[in-house]
Order: sequence, then C-alpha cells, then structure tokens
Amino acid sequence: MPVVPMNEFCTPEEHLQGQIQAQGPVEAQLLGVEAEDASTPLATSPPISSSSATVDAEIFLKQTLNVMVADLVEIVFLKYGTKELIFQTEMLNTVLRDNQAHFPVVFHKATQCLQLVFGLDMKEVDHREHIYVMIPTLGRLTLGDMQRDGQSMPKAGLLVSALTLILLAGDWVCEEKVWGELSRMGAFAGMQHYVYGEPKELLTQIWVQAGYLQYCQVPHSHLAHYEFLWGTRAYAETSKQQVKDYLHRVNGRGPGFFPSQCTEV
Repeated sequence: MPVVPMNEFCTPEEHLQGQIQAQGPVEAQLLGVEAEDASTPLATSPPISSSSATVDAEIFLKQTLNVMVADLVEIVFLKYGTKELIFQTEMLNTVLRDNQAHFPVVFHKATQCLQLVFGLDMKEVDHREHIYVMIPTLGRLTLGDMQRDGQSMPKAGLLVSALTLILLAGDWVCEEKVWGELSRMGAFAGMQHYVYGEPKELLTQIWVQAGYLQYCQVPHSHLAHYEFLWGTRAYAETSKQQVKDYLHRVNGRGPGFFPSQCTEV
C-alpha cells in the first residue's frame, strides 16, 4: 500500500461543516494544509497589535494541529494496510510527542478524516490499553475483494456517499444530483481523483457490475437521464438502518454537522 500524503485530505472541521450544511455530500474532500506553513514561526513577523498577535497564534495552532492530524491519519492508514493493531501509546509518542495535551482534538479529526474519505472507522478493542482496529463505516462494506494486491487506497467512502444520497433522496436519486453533491468533495465525472481514480467509472460501471449500485435510464425521459439505486450486494453487505445510524452518528459530532434532512430519515 502506498504512502499517502494525508495533508492532501485533512482540513479544519469548520470548513467541512460549512460544506455539508450547504447541502453538501455525505463526505467531503478535505482541503490540504502545507506542512511548511505550520513550521514557519509566525513570531518572526512583528505583531501589529495584541489582537493580531492573538489571531496569528490561533492560525499557527490550527496549522500545527492539521499537520499532526495528517501525520496521524497516514500512520493509521498504513497500519490498516498491514492489518496491524493501532496503539494509542504509539500515536502519542510518534505524532504528538510534546503536544500530547492536544491528542483528543487530533484523534477526533483524524478519525473523522478516515471515516469521511475512506469509509473506515476506528474501533477500540482494548479499553484498558487503548488499542484500536479499523472497521468499515457501513457493515461489511469494504470493497476488500476489489482492491488490487493491497495497493489501492480504500474507496468505500465514495460508495458510502452514493448509498447515503440515494437513501436521503427516497431510494433513488438522479445522476445530476449525485454529481452536484460529489463535486463538493472534488469528485468529478471524467476527472481523476487522487483517492477514487475516475469516479464515473466506479459509479456507473465497476460498482454496477459488482452489484453495489443500479444505474438505470429514467423511463419516458425526453433526453437520456439516469438514476442510481441500491444494488443487491449493497443490501447484502449493509442496510438502510446502518446508513441511518451512520447519519445520526456523524450528526452527533455537533449542531449542523450534517444536513437537516438527515434528522428526517
């Protein structure tokens, strides 16, 4: 499994919340933060006022936290690829080091990134020693048998998005709506995505052939319009209730984290 430049994906939660509140996708592409920005001491620029110094300090802290989040996600992701257990002590000593007081925030943002981008959750299997494993966000939905020699990055996050959009729309959703929502996470038809490859090929061909999705032409439409529905394999590996639980779990992170329509599911 390749080393993943996770600073390509991780962003402050406020940005992600804003995207989702604006009728955004179930998961969002996480905006990158350059590591060198965080490593440049802001103190080298003379402060204009105490208020600007406070703002600079807040920006520096956010950038530093984002770098730590990116490092933690990369470590956890590589552990997932090698099927190793994930120890909190290792996360603290390898990533946080002298900043261990920030672990709750960094851990939360990292697990959020893994869930929203890759469709993976962190599950604590030893509460005393704080040992974790990675599990699918939805049931048995891993696409594991579709990964090539363990070299491909998990693409289940995109499928989770599609299945959730279908559920929220009432069991079927038009193709235009899907691409409108997925564009907010940087996934466009016909364009290569760093994690997902070519998204349209996944949604309209590969996952249709695998039975995860149905891609049907809308009957009696004047022009050729298509819609997505759940496929038989999606029903076999997850359920609508698990998607509902996922929605409420994500919504529980804070007010407005998910669209208001999620509470109607």
